[in-house]
Amino acid sequence: MARANRHFIPGGVWHITHRCHKKEFLLKFAHDRTRFVMWLREARKRFGIQILNYAVTSNHVHLLVKDRGDAGAIPSAMQLVAGRLGQEYNHRKHRKGAFWEDRYHATVIETGEHLRRCLVYIDLNMVRAGVVKHPGDWVHGGYHEIQGQRRRNTILSLDVLAGAVEAGSREDLARAHREWIEEALSTDGHKREDLWSKSIAVGER
Repeated sequence: MARANRHFIPGGVWHITHRCHKKEFLLKFAHDRTRFVMWLREARKRFGIQILNYAVTSNHVHLLVKDRGDAGAIPSAMQLVAGRLGQEYNHRKHRKGAFWEDRYHATVIETGEHLRRCLVYIDLNMVRAGVVKHPGDWVHGGYHEIQGQRRRNTILSLDVLAGAVEAGSREDLARAHREWIEEALSTDGHKREDLWSKSIAVGER
């Protein structure tokens, strides 16, 4: 399969999806999902990416990230996280072969309303999968940190996120975020939409 072309917009916000090889459930154990988040935290330190939200499922991951103008930051971060996690898993399981699909997919997301919708889409991933009824029931995602419920080992750039979704302060962000989630749960807003993970860009025309 031909590799997708890479595109770059300095300072852009990106929705990144990366699936396990052949959609296998290689992230079914909490240990491996936790290690993914640990390596993501390390990548943030090394390459200066700003993580706005994430969800680690049993066979794929969602990331909402913003770079600081360095075209190599996000690819380097993904290479570190994906490479180290795959190596650890294969070593522990005495396994050989690819852990991930060939390449991750990156969709640039316009700030404001479109970013708010993408944020909620990521949060509701495990609700769509039927694993939980509310994103607060899934620990391997950004919901609790956005809500200010996680004080240690934090990973999100909440001030950047608040500005990008036009929420003002962290408190305003948490309050609005709860409202967006509840609205989506009470309507069809939690259903799968391919545009968030298969498009090149999502925003106004």
